[in-house]
Amino acid sequence: MKRHLLLLIGAGLLTSHAVAGQSKSPSIQGAWQAVEVTIPGPTKQTITIPEPRPNLTVITTKHYSRVQVEAEGPRPAVGDVAKASADELRAAWGPFYAEAGTYEVNGNRITVRPVAAKNPAAMTPGAFTTWSFTMDSNTLRLTAEQNQHGPIADPVTVKLVRVE
Repeated sequence: MKRHLLLLIGAGLLTSHAVAGQSKSPSIQGAWQAVEVTIPGPTKQTITIPEPRPNLTVITTKHYSRVQVEAEGPRPAVGDVAKASADELRAAWGPFYAEAGTYEVNGNRITVRPVAAKNPAAMTPGAFTTWSFTMDSNTLRLTAEQNQHGPIADPVTVKLVRVE
């Protein structure tokens, strides 16, 4: 599940665009939470993220910020970081993901470009992820399409709901 949830990077990154003569589409600026991840392939599965949902995506006009925790249970608190073992640090911080950056919308596709991330590989020059999307009221569905390495094999679909 961890590999697929990492593809949540940049999930929910739309802004509203008005076209002359058409009504303004709903804005996605605000706060969103992933509630469901569908993983394709031979053993297709849909994972429902239980409450409380340990993830949040905040979207502004041009920027996004996303954090999430992928742990089966509570993460251990690290009392003294200077004295903690590598295993203790991995248990506390390994399941935590963070990323922020810019995005652009083209039709029904969103391309996100990380500026800062826990994973340094996500910040390499030219790094991006493109997602296709649909939006229905306060529900957003994103499907990963490609990144700087090419098309994404077995692309996941993420369902998000507006929380603010």
